[in-house]
Amino acid sequence: MSATKPKQPLETLVLALPQTAGSALYGLVDVLTSTGNIWQMLLREQPQPQSQPFHVQIAALGTRGFRCGHGIPVSPTVSIRSSPPADLIVIPELWLGPDEHLGGRYAGAAAWIRERYDQGAYVYSVCSGALLLAETGLLDGREATSHWGYQQLFERRYPQIRFRPEPNLCFADAAGRLVTAGGATSWQDLALHIVSRHVSRYEALRIAKVYLLKTHEAGQLPYGPLVKPQRHADSAVRSCEAWLAKHFRERHAVARVVDYSGLAERTLKRRFKAATGITLIDYLQNLRIEEAKRLLESSTRAADEISVDVGYQDASFFRRLFNRRTGLTPLGYRRMFQPIRRASPTHADANGGADRAGSDPG
Repeated sequence: MSATKPKQPLETLVLALPQTAGSALYGLVDVLTSTGNIWQMLLREQPQPQSQPFHVQIAALGTRGFRCGHGIPVSPTVSIRSSPPADLIVIPELWLGPDEHLGGRYAGAAAWIRERYDQGAYVYSVCSGALLLAETGLLDGREATSHWGYQQLFERRYPQIRFRPEPNLCFADAAGRLVTAGGATSWQDLALHIVSRHVSRYEALRIAKVYLLKTHEAGQLPYGPLVKPQRHADSAVRSCEAWLAKHFRERHAVARVVDYSGLAERTLKRRFKAATGITLIDYLQNLRIEEAKRLLESSTRAADEISVDVGYQDASFFRRLFNRRTGLTPLGYRRMFQPIRRASPTHADANGGADRAGSDPG
């Protein structure tokens, strides 16, 4: 009986543009290139016939070297202008502001991506790389995610896309050939998904162990601020926002801000939603939960005590609301973020400052 013929590596193109983030670009290239061989190398195992399931290349608008975001050098191995074949296309994060869209800047790249998808390629994006994917039209009428900071841009620029800020991986089609990933380091989640999807779950697990990778099970909700500045011209609403920022802890805060505004309650609520995009009560709750997050990060105070401090006498209601807004329980949130705040001492800590457990520097 003849030996089984090894499978051909999947042609995997990681797209690099002048705005590309080097960490995501090279992280993806490194992890995917190492798949199938790095675990074996570390354990001195015999490599399998298909030791490299991915043939990874950096694709760009041309083959001439350039510097991408933060001046990181890129040496493309293939130009998309030559219409290279691709089984997988990965679009890493792009350094773009929250109001900066591509606006057809890379029409050729968008057309190439769409053409390859139509021919059967899998297309993946990381973080703001979804903005280029949005320019292809492939996401129209479908769900997609990106970094939570781009939600307003997607809603304004691409209203035909159902943007979801909470998941870390979002599948736009039933076949899983069009996948968007959330925040900047979601390239790691995406890399593990690609390995699991195209090689095996077992290999994805080994890659996670080698690179000390873990998925963001809670999605993006724990990371995004609940209160974001909104540009609007309603001076009465702006005044109410400023009042609430100082008085959100108080009982009957909604009734009090209505009195403060001098407007009829229905009028204020209508104008508030029109100006900010959320209801008055949601805005108040977001202020309270954002303060609770800060206290959980910076102190050891019990969640029930924090509940009262931010304006909720009913601790069980507070816990349910906190979970709905952040995707975590108060204790889970503290476990995730408090170690980061304490990871290295601040200047004040080194000099006997107040940023310690149980106290807050403000």
